[in-house]
Amino acid sequence: MKGATRTRGATARLRFRRHTVVLRRRSALTALLLLVLLAGTMVASACAGQTFVPPAEVWRALRHGGTPYDLVVTELRVPRIVLGALVGAALGCAGALVQTVTRNPLAGPDVIGVGHGAAAATVLALASGTASSPSALPAVSVAGGLAAAALVHVLAWRHGMQAGRFVLTGVGIGLALSAVVQLYLADAQLDAAEQVKLWLTGSLNGRGRQQAVPLAVVMAGCLPGLVWAGWAARPLALGDETAAGLGVRVNRTRLGLTVLGVVLAAAATGAAGPIGFVALTAPQLARRLTRTPHLPLLCSALTGAVVLVAADLAARTVLPPLEVPVGALTALVGGPYLLWLLGRRGRTATAR
Repeated sequence: MKGATRTRGATARLRFRRHTVVLRRRSALTALLLLVLLAGTMVASACAGQTFVPPAEVWRALRHGGTPYDLVVTELRVPRIVLGALVGAALGCAGALVQTVTRNPLAGPDVIGVGHGAAAATVLALASGTASSPSALPAVSVAGGLAAAALVHVLAWRHGMQAGRFVLTGVGIGLALSAVVQLYLADAQLDAAEQVKLWLTGSLNGRGRQQAVPLAVVMAGCLPGLVWAGWAARPLALGDETAAGLGVRVNRTRLGLTVLGVVLAAAATGAAGPIGFVALTAPQLARRLTRTPHLPLLCSALTGAVVLVAADLAARTVLPPLEVPVGALTALVGGPYLLWLLGRRGRTATAR
């Protein structure tokens, strides 16, 4: 790093050997506020439930133990909350990467077949007896999501990757894989069908350290790539021709961003099942908060974490003693958002 330069108090430029990183004050403040909001939401989630635990008792249980709430806090709630934050952060990053590649705010990992591939692989594993143990399902779903995204990429690649062809190919593959899942559900035995249905809704119930640790390892392994993606994604927001004029290898950059997004989305799906609309909404909310021309990865991750932890808190407490699957709740809230976004894009196109 050679030095830092401020520009009118709104941004700061950090100069490295061959790259310049621009830090915007609004983005930094937004990230800080999202961190505070995430911490508050996690504390509220640890306290709330059928048994209310005071914040002081939560802190004592985490630090020393020996309280009547140790089992509730340290074994049931906190691992689940941490998993929800990790899944939300992974989906937020994955959505930002996919939307950058496709240049479409309506796109998400499901568009390129990750969720459908994970579901189809899980169904085939259960039907064939390959994954007789529930602990094997996350690995199977990750493999299925990666395979489906790779198939979409191969079929969509023709002398380069075009965003429109990529999205349409992903939609077609997703529909075919969804049909496989429906055929299995129509012909499967009741117990197996119920297991698949529960997984398809997306839920954090009964999940914790066993799923959070592998996901954290994957996200830590992706961290260097995400640092690179934060720099490489900005020129793509200006268009392919402009990015190529700035010296960016467009096709290689798109491929790298896609691989990162698919790995994060597949790992999150393997940990909690397909949770819809978080990857779609988090990047757009982060972009509106930061007011940046590109999709901010860090704020997208924090927004996704806040959204999913808050949704899981509502899913646990909105209809006690019943627990709503968090995937169903995010879909219920995300549907109207998608309609609003479609209407907004239609008004923008008409104005042009």
